[in-house]
Amino acid sequence: MVESYKIVYEGADGELVEKKSRFIAQIRPVASEEEAFAFIEEVRKKYWDARHHCYAYIIGERAQTARCSDDGEPSQTAGKPMMDVLAGEGLHDVCAVVTRYFGGTLLGTGGLVRAYSGAVKEALLNCSVVEKKLGVQLEVTADYNSVGKIQYIAAQEGIDTLESRYSDKAEFDFLVPVAVKDSFQAKITEGTNGRARIRTGKELYYGMNRGELIVF
Repeated sequence: MVESYKIVYEGADGELVEKKSRFIAQIRPVASEEEAFAFIEEVRKKYWDARHHCYAYIIGERAQTARCSDDGEPSQTAGKPMMDVLAGEGLHDVCAVVTRYFGGTLLGTGGLVRAYSGAVKEALLNCSVVEKKLGVQLEVTADYNSVGKIQYIAAQEGIDTLESRYSDKAEFDFLVPVAVKDSFQAKITEGTNGRARIRTGKELYYGMNRGELIVF
């Protein structure tokens, strides 16, 4: 598992008009090639009367699967420029489709490259992009004398609290980036003089979207 990568959490559309040709870009999150193909087919049916539906997708936390298509446009003028935009933004698990309605004027290879890449950029401006970070759940159990110190350390380190439980002891479920797991544990142990019990849970990805914590 990689420590972090960016995804489109909420897809969006964008449009560009170049010499009366309409370039309609649609971007969606996808988890597999099957989902990407289904999305591409959905766009084809929606804009059934358009001549070109060019696409690009990148799938996998290491971008293991990446494909693009010019769909009848001159080679390297549509799919690859679209792919370059997605890759340039460091995005994964994403599919972009740009539909073109021809306006009667040829744009040339340079014009097509600018139009297809520009349409994708327009759509990305409307998307919600989230950085998925690899974290680990830590369950910290301590007496009430240690609560203030534990909460202070978590706040200072920017550690998210998933849940707090209070009975005869206080229990906290923290979501800690794997990169700082050891140092955070050491600070909790030192700050509570070894009174806190720390149990390591599962690894998972998380991110922030409009100020809200998302656990994947």
